[in-house]
Amino acid sequence: MTKSHLKTIESRLLWLSHWMIHNANHLRDKSDGIKIGGHQASSASMVSIMTALYFSELRPEDRVAVKPHAGPIFHAMQYLMGNLDLERMKNFRGYGGVQSYPSRTKDVDDVDFSTGSVGLGVAVTSFASIVQDYISDKSWGSDLKQGRMIALMGDAEVDEGNVHECLQEGWKHDLRNVWWVIDYNRQSLDGVVREGLWSRIERLFDAFGWDVVRVKYGVLQRAAFAEPGGERLRQWIDDCPNQLYSALTFSGGAVWRKRLMDDLGDQGEVTALIERRSDAELAELMENLGGNCVETMAQTFAAVDHDRPVCFLAYTVKGWGTPIAGHKDNHGGLMTKAQMAGWQQHMGVPEGQEWEPLAGVADPADLRTFLRQVPFFTSGPRRFVDDRLDVPAIAAAQDRATSTQATFGRILDDLSRLQTPLAERIVTMSPDVTGTTGLGAWVNRRKLWAREARKDLFRAENIPSTAKWDFAPEGQHIELGIAEMNLFLQLAAAGLSHSLFGKRLLPIGTVYDPFVCRGLDALNYACYQDARFMIVGTPSGITLAPEGGAHQSISTPLIGMAQDGLAAFEPAFAEELAIIMEWAFDYMQRDGEAEIDPRTWLRDAKGGSVYLRLTTRPIEQAALPKDRLAQGVIDGGYWLREPGPNCDVVIAYQGAVAPEAIAAAGLIAQGRRDVGVLAVTSADRLHAGWSAAQRARWHGQVDAKSQVERLLESLPRHCRIVTVIDGYPTTLSWLGSVAGHQTIPLGVEHFGQTGTIDDLYRHFGIDTASIVRAVSGLTAGKPLVLS
Repeated sequence: MTKSHLKTIESRLLWLSHWMIHNANHLRDKSDGIKIGGHQASSASMVSIMTALYFSELRPEDRVAVKPHAGPIFHAMQYLMGNLDLERMKNFRGYGGVQSYPSRTKDVDDVDFSTGSVGLGVAVTSFASIVQDYISDKSWGSDLKQGRMIALMGDAEVDEGNVHECLQEGWKHDLRNVWWVIDYNRQSLDGVVREGLWSRIERLFDAFGWDVVRVKYGVLQRAAFAEPGGERLRQWIDDCPNQLYSALTFSGGAVWRKRLMDDLGDQGEVTALIERRSDAELAELMENLGGNCVETMAQTFAAVDHDRPVCFLAYTVKGWGTPIAGHKDNHGGLMTKAQMAGWQQHMGVPEGQEWEPLAGVADPADLRTFLRQVPFFTSGPRRFVDDRLDVPAIAAAQDRATSTQATFGRILDDLSRLQTPLAERIVTMSPDVTGTTGLGAWVNRRKLWAREARKDLFRAENIPSTAKWDFAPEGQHIELGIAEMNLFLQLAAAGLSHSLFGKRLLPIGTVYDPFVCRGLDALNYACYQDARFMIVGTPSGITLAPEGGAHQSISTPLIGMAQDGLAAFEPAFAEELAIIMEWAFDYMQRDGEAEIDPRTWLRDAKGGSVYLRLTTRPIEQAALPKDRLAQGVIDGGYWLREPGPNCDVVIAYQGAVAPEAIAAAGLIAQGRRDVGVLAVTSADRLHAGWSAAQRARWHGQVDAKSQVERLLESLPRHCRIVTVIDGYPTTLSWLGSVAGHQTIPLGVEHFGQTGTIDDLYRHFGIDTASIVRAVSGLTAGKPLVLS
């Protein structure tokens, strides 16, 4: 590595990223007339940091989450290295072009972690490091070459709560091999950050055992400080308010000179220091903060010789090196055509060569030789694969009455007894609700993971307990604190292990179902990256009746339906859950093309993650029809009671209300000729298949037919459908639209109260009597009052 090479690369990345943004906003045809954007200033403040990191410090085993607004620098870097084509660069933020923010699933270049949801890309690096250590502790992962998990972040991202939450979790797990580089440009979207934020940041990281490296001055500034009068200049820089420093930067060298002479001029050493420099040289000196000095950043990174977590606080100028540097509005601002034309001349890029990777480079051959030898890029793309694991047959215990949560726990306990590759690769995790969400037996057999073994002191003291909490490197459960964002970020990192580290994990997370909403942003982020995991929400609905509304879930079935990349199920019976889990372990490992299955119109070959909405309510296990049961359960629904040719009523239910639906059907059948009972195991998959089949018919595939259309096609038009769910009624209300049947949706629309399950089911009108009344259209006794 030579200083001149890094400076040349820095200049090329700065130009290419900004030209890409300029082209999208000012030169490319726009049909809708809206601003494209692209964050030129936020990219500029990161260019020196990223040049030093990627072209001097990184090795192929390292992984980086790039600051969302520095995405253009990342794409320019991939273009410079020949990993990205010109057409995608020209179509930045356009259909089929490079994405606004780095994306594992939408970009073709080698993105390690998707970013864009502020703070999440930062935090996931900590959890990826935990996963890396977890794998390295296993016999099948001991050959893993450890890399550093690095986040490039803006100073405003420190405001995000999930950043603070993950710091504490990292401390608990003895975090290592993590670097966070803060672009401390002191400007955010709405203005300039508070004075003295740096000291709070340093204290925060120090409290959790991180090393903090402040990178404040570049080589030009450090050289100036060594001159006579330099210490006074340093003190002035340290004391200068953020807003003033930004304003002077935007104003340029002449204004810098006047201000410095007014504040420091002494007709002696300090005056001489200032006057030895032209206006341009003075501006260059004052803008030569540590984070904008590629030489300083390379030296700083190289000086780290340990694996403790490090926070680099790199002082930068937002918009560094461009005509909009320092302006308070530059976050979303863009250079004008006139500014770009002048800047192009300043950058030495000949007209007509704007897209040339090495335009204006004095010795292109020498630079190409250097680029071919950059260690980080020598191994090519770093998307790994791992073999798929065979899934054993999974069966549920033949209990007369049980809950789906208890069944889930027993299935995992059965798997924990097996010495199979699949059992070895399962890793469970929970935010302090391990014992109350069905994981107790699994953890007792498979232990909790920690880098160093720790015995359960209660067991050592012979105190009886159902929980055997031994920690060991070979453990297969990661215990987390009460922070659901951390749970989903840990699932995201573990669910990418096959791609990041070449070692497949099958992560399972459990959480109280209402608190899925607490981690929803991180759940969406995990799915956006195509991480593979199983999330189990339990107890769900209002079945945790004595706990009241704070511990009861209403909207989670709709979340399961709406979340891309997540197949949501809500089984009622143990046998259904066993079928689903056997399928889910295989589905989580699939990585085929996103082709439609013409039978279901679902993209099952692509695979994805799985959400199970379970309950602690024990229900009597029904005799399920064996003919095509497994396929119906996976496809999303089947006839528990087949309708006849003159069916008057269908009761469609999902989940724990199965006993009420079945009992209501029995009562209605006493006075009616024909009643059907539709067991819905996944409204998500039924609806997705129906929507896809409709789109196919719109495009000429007239024979396209989904699972739910096949289920309902034989119903006469006069048949009415009553839908019942322990959740928001819209989850199933759409069933009437499939074939045009009148539908009466029952469910939970308000916060719950305390009481028994029977009390609350009556209150919300999802008990047996209410289903019967809905069918008959009669109101018996006092009307229901829901509040």
